[in-house]
Amino acid sequence: MTLTVDIQCASAEPVPDEDDLRGWIAAALASQQARGDTEISVRLVDSAEMATLNQTYRGKDGPTNVLSFPADLPPELDLPLLGDIVICAPVVAAEALAQHKSLDAHWAHMAVHGTLHLLGYDHLEENEAITMEALESAILADLHYPCPYQANLPQETFLA
Repeated sequence: MTLTVDIQCASAEPVPDEDDLRGWIAAALASQQARGDTEISVRLVDSAEMATLNQTYRGKDGPTNVLSFPADLPPELDLPLLGDIVICAPVVAAEALAQHKSLDAHWAHMAVHGTLHLLGYDHLEENEAITMEALESAILADLHYPCPYQANLPQETFLA
């Protein structure tokens, strides 16, 4: 399998190293024994651009952490494009802080989450969410990150 990840950075905020992004995406694809050659575009954006995309494509106000746009190509084109992932750097940073997660772990989660959406996973229904969350947790564990769905409390909470 040849994986091509085109990364565009349109954010003034700090973002992960491109090799890390590629590794997280590759791990999600490997977990699904994804097809042969695969091409994914990743765009790292600030809040204003993400808010526009979220309103345009989901009808929701404000920025979100990650959006995925699966390629809907006719099979006869036989192109390796799986789709596009857009991740909002300031939202990821704010969520990591609020959820007491490492920034690196939260970025990994967003890359894996977005990739699984491109592979057809969703979380609109409870049974879908359970399946997707379990898969994300397993992939992240293989990458040595904690489960993203466990409550992470500040360290001082545990002191009595």
